[in-house]
Amino acid sequence: MIECFSCKGMYPESNGPTHSYMKSSQGCWQIYGEILAREYSDVAYWKNHRLTVDAYAAQHPGVESAQSIQSVAVHLMSLYFVIEEGRPHDVATQLIKKATKQKFYWLQPPINLGGVNATIVWASKNAKEHNNQVELWARSVWKAWEEHHEIIKKWVKEVENT
Repeated sequence: MIECFSCKGMYPESNGPTHSYMKSSQGCWQIYGEILAREYSDVAYWKNHRLTVDAYAAQHPGVESAQSIQSVAVHLMSLYFVIEEGRPHDVATQLIKKATKQKFYWLQPPINLGGVNATIVWASKNAKEHNNQVELWARSVWKAWEEHHEIIKKWVKEVENT
């Protein structure tokens, strides 16, 4: 097992690829892909797909670059929208589409990006457990970014008003 340097989860050793700007261990990226495959292949696992993508992206911010800045910003805005505002996932997706047309700035990632990571979702035994674990993971990641919550809320308001 190898620790992911971003989320601190323990993942099987892998020689596979990683994402170009969401930095993770190879095993972490592989497990995330398996989680996505599960969600895409069975509608029962799809319920919290929006949160799966947002949690992973915000927990693996990479280094400061134009792509990383936009990615972290829009995925944190989506987490806020769903978790704090209780908005539907499809509305959060529409918010992301609008937000990608705007420029944001780098938010220094917290040292601890959340105590929960993709490993709990991957280990789920059924769809109900999977969806519950995704929500737990997303809430953990959102909380980890707490020092930036006011900025994220401000950005959401700005995007909504455009």
